[in-house]
Amino acid sequence: MSGSEDLPPVVGMTTYLEQAQTGVWDVRASFLPHIYFEGVTMAGGIAVLLPPQPVDDKIADRVLDGVHGLVITGGKDVDPARYGQRPHLRTDDPRHDRDAWEFALLARALKRELPVLGICRGAQVLNVALGGTLHQHLPDVVGHSRHQADNAVFSESRVHTVPGTRLAALLGEYSDEQCYHHQAIAEVGDGLVVSARDADGVIEAVELPGDSFVLAVQWHPEERLNDLRLFAAVVEAAKAYAIHRTNA
Repeated sequence: MSGSEDLPPVVGMTTYLEQAQTGVWDVRASFLPHIYFEGVTMAGGIAVLLPPQPVDDKIADRVLDGVHGLVITGGKDVDPARYGQRPHLRTDDPRHDRDAWEFALLARALKRELPVLGICRGAQVLNVALGGTLHQHLPDVVGHSRHQADNAVFSESRVHTVPGTRLAALLGEYSDEQCYHHQAIAEVGDGLVVSARDADGVIEAVELPGDSFVLAVQWHPEERLNDLRLFAAVVEAAKAYAIHRTNA
């Protein structure tokens, strides 16, 4: 390999857009916890942040022209109107700007077969974008709150992969992961297959079968950077995409 094929792939990562405090400032700001993009850089990629902003198909395509992979990160709940439901009392107020941005980026990414990794909210965005629905408050379904034990408290959950899936090839039969979600996938979106569940039967991962890398997990792989398998997988897929795009 030579030239551009020697360069690390660029992985775009979506961000929050929230009121944030730093020093004397208290302003709306785009941000992403460092551990997210540290996962990409430790796996050999170059991380760039993609903050919510006005978007249409042309803008989304222009943004994606500059990256070789896309990570849709965690955050506030998806607007229930996007999957035909009224909001539950425990559902976050919608972040319309972030929803519009991520749904547009994802639609164009899927069209161009760009590698995609969804994390927590990212799994829900992928599912809803493909016509699926969500359980808006998981304790109503499973009868406990262990998936989100307390504010900013992650819990460990053993997820069991589905044989024959991309995720099973990456993680093996099961994996112990860091969990923090009060919502989960209900009806699975068109074309997606379930690739992991937990002991309660909750869907913990989905993917699109085929050659393109499209995988989304409900847990938070960035919370354990001693295990880079998912970040390494999306970086490797992005690298292959970059080489293919260069040679096309």
